[in-house]
Amino acid sequence: MHMQPKVIATDAALQLIEQLKAKYGPLMFHQSGGCCDGSSPMCYPQGEFIIGQSDVLLGEIGGCPFYMHAAQYEYWKHTQLIIDVVPGRGGMFSLEGSEGVRFLTRSKMFDSYDELL
Repeated sequence: MHMQPKVIATDAALQLIEQLKAKYGPLMFHQSGGCCDGSSPMCYPQGEFIIGQSDVLLGEIGGCPFYMHAAQYEYWKHTQLIIDVVPGRGGMFSLEGSEGVRFLTRSKMFDSYDELL
């Protein structure tokens, strides 16, 4: 049985993460569940976003922890999140906003339930 990571990043996203780490230091991600910034991955300096007991650590991208609220995770638990970068303006609280690009979450269904364990 081969376990797939629950969150991965494209080369473009990893390159942007490295640029942001050089500028801001250690980073963290939280998959936004809506409201002001839609449903996008938000990038913060590590410790700037308060992680609660209802947040799930999905893994790391570029050496940075990636979290999602447990209620939202229930909808996404059968998918692998693929964090990418596209031109445009992201969430106003996310660090990449000043770079002219934004992080974007794509997803694919896991092939089998065993890969989710």
